[in-house]
Amino acid sequence: MVLLSTTTDYDNNDVKIITKPVQSKNPILIEGFPGIGLVGNIASQHMIEEMNMEYIGSIESRYFPSIAVLYEGLINMPVRIYENVEHNLIIVISDIPISHSVSYDVSNALVDWAESINVREIASIAGIAIMDGGHKVFGAATTPEMLDKIRDKVEIFQMGTISGISGSVMAECLLRGIPAISLLGATRTQNPDPRAASAVIGVLNELYGLSVSTDRLIEQAERIEIELQKLAEDVQATERKGEVKKEFPMYG
Repeated sequence: MVLLSTTTDYDNNDVKIITKPVQSKNPILIEGFPGIGLVGNIASQHMIEEMNMEYIGSIESRYFPSIAVLYEGLINMPVRIYENVEHNLIIVISDIPISHSVSYDVSNALVDWAESINVREIASIAGIAIMDGGHKVFGAATTPEMLDKIRDKVEIFQMGTISGISGSVMAECLLRGIPAISLLGATRTQNPDPRAASAVIGVLNELYGLSVSTDRLIEQAERIEIELQKLAEDVQATERKGEVKKEFPMYG
């Protein structure tokens, strides 16, 4: 996607954020970066599509992999920024994992930019690995007021750590006094987990008065589960025959 009129909102040589002028006033910013179960990425992409959000810019860094992302034949930047003025909402989504070594630089740049557009609050979406069943959403916040806001909608994450870029963003918000929440979709798998993403979207709907349907995500979850089950059965059948396959089909 080519922006005809852009401005460089943040540039420290290591991380650059280039966007169109943001139209929303005191927006809510949601960030979803890849992690456990790809919960943040899946939830953010689904919301962008369902709300028909406008692409307004990207985050670039010399530390990102040298790739461009293809979607239906069109080139996309791997870390993108979208806006929905009607709901006063900004979403930052990444198709690439952010390594621990650059998480601080990226989170610092992102929160700098968020302050420059006068965000009201930030919601960080990620996944959390659990052993039991169900798709709970765990929550944490940077202020007592924000914790009260989510208390009856999530299971409070009482003790532990939030790692990666999501943890860095929350820490940066705490240092700067920016109201922020972390929503962690519980998953039992490293595989993409649309059900966990759907649960997080349900909480966001309640918090911000949205009505994002998750029907497509549930259908996607059922398809992935069927394909994973078929893959597992194929592997078991191969083992029984004493054969060794060098390659397995991908799902997606």
